[in-house]
Amino acid sequence: MGIRKRISAEKIKENRKICYFGKLNNVSVPARKARLVVDMIRGMEVFKALSVLKFSGKKQISLKIEKLLRSVISNWEQKTGSQAGDEKLFVTTIAVNSSSSLKRMRPAPRGRANRICKRFSSIVLYIGTKKM
Repeated sequence: MGIRKRISAEKIKENRKICYFGKLNNVSVPARKARLVVDMIRGMEVFKALSVLKFSGKKQISLKIEKLLRSVISNWEQKTGSQAGDEKLFVTTIAVNSSSSLKRMRPAPRGRANRICKRFSSIVLYIGTKKM
């Protein structure tokens, strides 16, 4: 490995140490429906985001995102050693990407078959404090 690559790799490692994130793979909700909920909480303070998720109309995905957000908050508390209530934490980045999909066949009239595609998604959530 060259010197420039080594230096950039060390910078990336240092940035990951101060990065607080959580990942949720293979959620049984399509990415398009998950983005509706994710767009509501992007950029919010974490405790406000938890209350928005609690009273959201899309219960299936909002419960999973709420669980992920609580996990990321606990990761932040373990890495920093301070309580989440002491500092203002914000949802800095949240992304929903489409994941694998299950393909099934449903019987149709006249001996034919229609395809059913059950889509999955993956969610990545980052939190941090605002730089002032």
